[in-house]
Amino acid sequence: MQTREITKAYFDEIVEVIDRWWGGPIGTFAHPIFFYELGDHALIVEEDNKMIGFLLGFIAHRPVRTGYVHLVGIHPDYRRRGVGRVLYAEFTERCRRAECERMKAITTLGNEGSIRFHEAVGWETEAIDDYAGRDRKRLVFTKVLGPSA
Repeated sequence: MQTREITKAYFDEIVEVIDRWWGGPIGTFAHPIFFYELGDHALIVEEDNKMIGFLLGFIAHRPVRTGYVHLVGIHPDYRRRGVGRVLYAEFTERCRRAECERMKAITTLGNEGSIRFHEAVGWETEAIDDYAGRDRKRLVFTKVLGPSA
């Protein structure tokens, strides 16, 4: 498996496959801003010249420098083979080099795969009421990267 920075061709492929990989309509979450404006930290994983996973992430500067994981997709045939761990390891290293103090990701309460994954890779989990608006509770995952990590 090799990680690469996202290119326009990879972004276009993500838009084409995301609904199939996720098992439902989620393509609007792969907004072009994650290539054009925030693409410096977006990654793909490929094997045998085939994209098998992606991570759309960026670095936020408030309240502290934070590596934010917006969206991850893994080809269904490659799940539970370490693709997510490879993506997160590379993104974490890039966040460390960018002097981020922490990392963050968010999911809905029913996304059991995301919850299990983040717990398995050592992220803290907090359920926050009204995080995404009134009556829209979310699970917020965080990982400290600073000297105390």
